[in-house]
Amino acid sequence: MAPSIRLSPAARSLFDEPLAIAVQGLGPRQQVTLRTSLRDETGELFQASARYQAGDDGELDLARCPALPGGSFSGLEPMGLLWALQPEKPFWRLVKRDVQSPFLLQMEVFEGHGERPGRLLAQAQHERAFLRDGVRRVPVREGRIRATLFLPPGEDTFPGIIDIHGLGGGLFESRASLLANHGFATLALAYYKFEDLPQEPKELHLEYFEEAVNYMLQHPQVKGPGVGLLGFSKGAEVCLAMAAFLKNISAVASLNAPVAVTVIPLSYKDKIIPTMTLYEHKAKATNSKFLDYSDGIDDPFQDPGNQSRIPLEKGEAQFLFMVGQDDRVVKSEYYATEVCKLLQAQGKENFQILSYPGTGHCIDPPFFPLYHIGSHPVFHKRAVLGGELRAYSKAQVHAWSQIQAFFKKYL
Repeated sequence: MAPSIRLSPAARSLFDEPLAIAVQGLGPRQQVTLRTSLRDETGELFQASARYQAGDDGELDLARCPALPGGSFSGLEPMGLLWALQPEKPFWRLVKRDVQSPFLLQMEVFEGHGERPGRLLAQAQHERAFLRDGVRRVPVREGRIRATLFLPPGEDTFPGIIDIHGLGGGLFESRASLLANHGFATLALAYYKFEDLPQEPKELHLEYFEEAVNYMLQHPQVKGPGVGLLGFSKGAEVCLAMAAFLKNISAVASLNAPVAVTVIPLSYKDKIIPTMTLYEHKAKATNSKFLDYSDGIDDPFQDPGNQSRIPLEKGEAQFLFMVGQDDRVVKSEYYATEVCKLLQAQGKENFQILSYPGTGHCIDPPFFPLYHIGSHPVFHKRAVLGGELRAYSKAQVHAWSQIQAFFKKYL
């Protein structure tokens, strides 16, 4: 019997779903190298490889066989060939722009454990999709809002979530599309550098985000009375400000948020929240020659009259702070801890913190590759963003399940 790769699901799975990988038809205890490859929408290549030894029966099941040292990872890691994907082009980030088309995953089995691949024994292709069958993608251009709404299959009402991305602008749909597969009506909301939105805003108006909340609550398929907010970095900061100043926010899941306003001032009605000062000269050089900017922002808790801190104590929402202990962009663990102390001092219990070791600034849905060195979101220089491969892969899976459980509970 010729060797073959057996996948479950066979041809197509959702990007955030586990994939069972096995190889059959090998020789007893045969040594092989497995390699996965994926090209992003710009054609850049991501690859991972691992060394294995088949069982006495010539079977190799990644759920039962540990990877041997010498590849992208070692040990019992059934999904290692997906989470260990790394770009051929240094410091390149895997981004999904068009969620209507899947990523195509190539899988190959080679003979032996050499530095160069041996003879090709088997290969397979698999689609990693972002939309489950029946999920609807609806472009939204209502009033000032520029967004995309993802609706789960069916005519029911669903818990509504607004998903807001970090600095850099544009419209990111990958996280919102994946959430919709799990039963949430999710609005991926752009707020600058997209279509006719401002390119370089002098300030962000909370009224714009309020319009998005009202749009969701008026939608016949969004279950009220409130909405959930999911934000990353600057987007999470905006979510926290929305919870502090706007009505009808029930739950906020924050990924590595500054808890004070950064980079772009925020305004609501006649109030302007100024930004914290960022200091480029406080960057530390690391032994890898990349800059570490984690000390570049003033501490909003050391200055008693600080005008930039978001007054979260005014918010009635439930807060879930997810923080990477190795975040080198924002001191997110410290910020979350301090802000929760303030809430506690006011007799509030509407918060929880999930803190992830070995996890940096970028916390993506499961199986996105680790992006630990990249362009700093403010200074646009190559910087350490933080994170370590295996720990980060575990954090992604855990945080993603916790986000869903949190919104199911409070929406």
